[in-house]
Amino acid sequence: MEHRRFSRVSFQGKAHLDIGSHSLATEVLDLSLQGALIKKPADWPPSLPKQMLLRIQLNELPIELSMKVSVAHASDTVVGLHCEKIDIESVSHLRRLLELNLGDAELLSRELSELSAG
Repeated sequence: MEHRRFSRVSFQGKAHLDIGSHSLATEVLDLSLQGALIKKPADWPPSLPKQMLLRIQLNELPIELSMKVSVAHASDTVVGLHCEKIDIESVSHLRRLLELNLGDAELLSRELSELSAG
C-alpha cells in the first residue's frame, strides 16, 4: 500500500511543460504540495533535463501556477512530477485550491508545516 505524505486532489486542467525552448501541451490529473500527475504528452522526448517548468492554467481564473519540476516516475500514459521549487504567488494559489478541494484547512496547515520543515 502506498503511503503519501501529502494529500492529492483531483484536478482537471490544461498545462504546459516547458523543456528548454520547447513547450509540451498536457493535462494535469492531480495536484499536491509536492508535485503533480500529468498525462504523458504525445511528443514526450526520450531524454529530459533535470528540471523543467510546469505551468498550470486555472480554469475559471486568469491565473497560472508555475513550478520547477523533475520527473519522479513515468509510464506509457502518465508522468509523476516532483515540485523542486515554487514561487510564493503560485504556492498561495495552490494552497487555496487544495484548501477548497480538501475541505480540511487544518490538514493542509500540517502539510505546509511538514513541507517547510523538510
